[in-house]
Amino acid sequence: MSARAAEPPARSSSNLVLWILVAVLAIGAGAGGWFWWQTRNAAPAQAPAQTGSAAIAPARYYALEPAFVVNLADADAVRYLQADVQVMTRDEATGAALELHTPAIRNRLLLLFGQQTATGLAQRSAKERLQEKALEEVRAVLRAERAADKVEAVYFTSLVTQ
Repeated sequence: MSARAAEPPARSSSNLVLWILVAVLAIGAGAGGWFWWQTRNAAPAQAPAQTGSAAIAPARYYALEPAFVVNLADADAVRYLQADVQVMTRDEATGAALELHTPAIRNRLLLLFGQQTATGLAQRSAKERLQEKALEEVRAVLRAERAADKVEAVYFTSLVTQ
C-alpha cells in the first residue's frame, strides 16, 4: 500500500505544474495583448510622405438638377430616358465654371441624350460610352466659354429608359 500512497502526490505535483504552465501562458498572452494595444494606440498614424507631387485635392461633385428627361430617338415606339447626372472635379475654378455655365451644359447634354435609342443603351458598355461622350460635351462647353475645364468624370446616379 505504500507504493499506492506515493502515487497521489505525484499526480497533484503534475497538476500543479500544468496549472503553473497555464497561468504563465495566460499572463504572457495578456502581456502580449496589452503591448500590441499600447503600440497600436500610442501614436496616431502618420500619413506617408509625399514623393515629389502635390497632395491631391478632394473630389467635388456638382449635381445637374433637375433630372434630365428626354424622348429617345426610337422610331418604332415613344420611349424616354431619365438621368440624374453629377460632374466631378477637383479644381475650384472648374467648379465655379460648372455652376456658371450649367444652362449651356444642360442644353448640350439634353441634345446628346435625345440622340440615343433604348436598344443602344441596353448594354453597360453603351452607357459607359455615353458617359464618355457626356464628359466630352461638358469639357467642350467649358472650353468654348474659355473657362477652366478640369472635369474628371461625369456620373449617372440614376439612368432609366422606358
